[in-house]
Formats: sequence, C-alpha cells, structure tokens
Amino acid sequence: MPAAPRPYDDELAMLATMHAKERVIAPLLERSLGVRVRVSSGIDTDRFGTFSRDVERTGSQLDAARAKIAAAFAEAPDAQFALASEGSFGPHPYIPFAPLAREIVVLADRARGIELIGRHASLTTNFSHAVVSDLPSARAFCERAQFPGHGVIVIGCIDGEPAPGRALIKDIASAADLDNAVTQTIAMCGAAFVETDMRAHRNPTRMRAIKAATLDLVRRFRSKCPVCAAPGFAVTERLSGLPCSWCGGPTLAIKADVLSCEGCGHRIERPVAATTADPGQCGDCNP
Repeated sequence: MPAAPRPYDDELAMLATMHAKERVIAPLLERSLGVRVRVSSGIDTDRFGTFSRDVERTGSQLDAARAKIAAAFAEAPDAQFALASEGSFGPHPYIPFAPLAREIVVLADRARGIELIGRHASLTTNFSHAVVSDLPSARAFCERAQFPGHGVIVIGCIDGEPAPGRALIKDIASAADLDNAVTQTIAMCGAAFVETDMRAHRNPTRMRAIKAATLDLVRRFRSKCPVCAAPGFAVTERLSGLPCSWCGGPTLAIKADVLSCEGCGHRIERPVAATTADPGQCGDCNP
C-alpha cells in the first residue's frame, strides 16, 4: 500500500474483540492511520450473538458491530476511536448451493462524528455443516472443513436441526477431542450437528477476510469527499437496471455505482463500463 499521511498518529483506538482479531486489524491501522489499537479487556462480545446459536444476534450485522463499539466506548470513556468487526455467513442469494461470507470492520471517531465501514464479501469460506450419526461421517466432514487447522463445533441435533440447548462443544483441538465430542453427542441425541467454527481465532480463512475488510476501511478513509474533504467518500449503493442487449428493458445487472459522503450528503452516480446486459439477466428474455 503506498505511503500516505497518517492522520491519527498515536491516538488510541479501542477494539472490541475476544477472538484475536487484533492480529490482522491492528498492524494495518497502525501502519496506515497511525492509531494505537488496544483490545478492550472487559467485553464479552458473545453477548451480541454467536455463530453457534446459543446467543441469537438481534438486529443486523452492522447493528452488532455498533453495539460492540458502544461497549468499547463505555469501557474507555476517554477514547476518541473504537473499532469492531462482525461476520455473516449463509447461502449466496444468486448462486445455488454456494456459501457467501460477508465481513465488516467499523471505525467510529466520536469526536469528529465519523463512522467508516470496510467491507469484504467472498465465496472463499469453509462455512458448512453436516448431520452425522457415526464417527466416520464426522471425520470425513471435518477433513473437508480443514480441521484441525480450522476449528469445528459439535452441537446437539434434534430432527436434523441444531439443538445447542442439548449439547454444544467448542474448542475441539484434536482428533481425540472430536471423537469424544461426537460420540457423546450421538449418545445423547441420536445424531450430531457438526459445523465449522466461524470464530475468527479458530478460522484462518475468516481471519484473511477480516484483513481484506480492514484494507477496504483504509481505502475508504483515504477517499475524500470532493465537496467537504471528509473521509469515506466511497461506493455506498449499487443501482441495478442495466438495459438488456436484446429487448432494451431493465435487468438485474448493475448500471451504476453510487458514491456518497456521510458528512455533507454529496452524492454522485458512476455508470459501469458496460452499456447493455446479457439477456440471461433479463426477466423478460430469460424468465
């Protein structure tokens, strides 16, 4: 990344995490923005929601990140900056049977009233699960999930659905731990729900995605509004409706990116390079 002015040299930024996200967030922000990143010590971020379903996340992905930031400011009332990240995993909205990973890293500067959000979305994730009723099936799934380099969790299973209230075993570190967890859960429930552990410190693939979102945060910070020069002038919306090359009607394809400024509200639309879309994306030509 090219050298650039570091606007926050030696300023303190509190990071709300209990899953070692500072490994990738802190070096990038310290080098690029100059902030000193300190991990909040007294915040149980699991209370804002867990991937293992024992604590349901209320609100959106961004709501959870903002709640972590509020907790970080409450712990360090003199800090000007706070940071948090949040991940979301699920089926891709358009590609059948493909998982989609979304990461955000949020920086709040409460003195200047600035909130910047770095984003990264990718198909590169090991997010998956399997319902198993024997050890060989569990071992086969875990091998595909890159265990033990990537963590897995074992959850109770009732009628093919996860039942964390019946059993929930995390921090499985070895093949012996895995066998014990699966055997215990099958004996209790008749089957086990085995799932990839999506906590950052147990998932190197996710940690790389958090790094990518942090890089996007830095890029957004360096993008200044042409009107008021506030940081964060970046793509905030994508407009669909690119005309179909056959019929000329609007399609699902993106026709323009919208860049906007949170500070002054300045907004511009930047058309994409393509002038028409493939008919496969048209509801009339390919219903």
